[in-house]
Amino acid sequence: MTASGPSHGKGPSPLTEGPHRQAHVDPLAALRAPGDPPWDVYLTGTVFLDIVFTGLDSAPVRGTESWARGMGSSPGGVANMATALARLGLRTSLAAAFGDDHYGEYCWDALAQGEGIDLTPSRSVPGWHSPVTVSMAYEGERTMVSHGHEPPPEEPAPDCPPRARAAVASLVPGRPATWIAQAAARGTRIFGDVGWDDTGAWDLSGLSDLAHCEAFLPNAEEAMRYTRTDSPRAAAHALTAHVPVAVVTLGAEGAYAVDRRTGETAEVPAIAVEALDPTGAGDVFVAGFVTGSLAGWPLADRLAFAGLVAALSVQEFGGSLSAPGWSEIATWWREVQSVEGQDRAALSRYAFLERLLPEDAARPWPLRRAVPTIGFGRSN
Repeated sequence: MTASGPSHGKGPSPLTEGPHRQAHVDPLAALRAPGDPPWDVYLTGTVFLDIVFTGLDSAPVRGTESWARGMGSSPGGVANMATALARLGLRTSLAAAFGDDHYGEYCWDALAQGEGIDLTPSRSVPGWHSPVTVSMAYEGERTMVSHGHEPPPEEPAPDCPPRARAAVASLVPGRPATWIAQAAARGTRIFGDVGWDDTGAWDLSGLSDLAHCEAFLPNAEEAMRYTRTDSPRAAAHALTAHVPVAVVTLGAEGAYAVDRRTGETAEVPAIAVEALDPTGAGDVFVAGFVTGSLAGWPLADRLAFAGLVAALSVQEFGGSLSAPGWSEIATWWREVQSVEGQDRAALSRYAFLERLLPEDAARPWPLRRAVPTIGFGRSN
């Protein structure tokens, strides 16, 4: 069964000035106490400037010129995750290198001033130009071309990460990150994701930082290759021999998760939406799961929420600035209940939202969105 709902994509709109202050929901309000870490989530990684072309009927053909019906520019890379977490009400700290070019200034402003993300551990690197990714979205997929140079080795991660309730770490085969063990030793809950293993080894022993993780969130193909299993569900169970919580994303089929500590399993179908741009949807999914985990929700609610926010994100241009806030979540919940012919059993999976959403959260709010060109819509 799949819950479906109205599409709210409006295309790109001008950037709004000042910090993003949409959320009226603090998902951790009941848990906050004196002496808590100053940050809910810590991240480190590379910030890209994403330029996204949408409305392509097919993949570009060699030797021809293709025209896209839509275009958006926004911070990308680790900025996707940072923005998604901040828009869900989590206090987010990011360590990243930023170029001292106009692209870097734009990305810094969009994250610090636009989203309220703490960039204290980040650095602007003189003489280093910002990495750029051009993404082409078509037929529900995307093709990307990126360019960039490695920042100086001392940039940007600090020797010791700031205190945080959680951190999201991108695990790289054969390349352990010192900060992950340091953070875990201080009580930070580590949520690990992973990219494609270009070495072809698919050896879990190469992901040594997995030992520090509370949860691991690969996609189905990655999970099956790492565990030598023939189904995503079998892969999820096999992964719990290495990490307490395994979450395997199943694409259009949703997601499946196992928590070996509680014995819980959960499977939630995907929400049917018309996708404009899938860029960053995986990052938004992880952000939703981290939010529910820190708030102490049941496994099935965490999985459903992660899938929901990811589905809402693909209805907008760009990676980071397509992430939904609580007003959009509330609007979806109010409106989806009135859709004619809605599957009530499927809809009941999201009933937990009722206790989270205040009445005024559904009011319209101008989120910062990806823009066609940098500076578009700003007065001089």
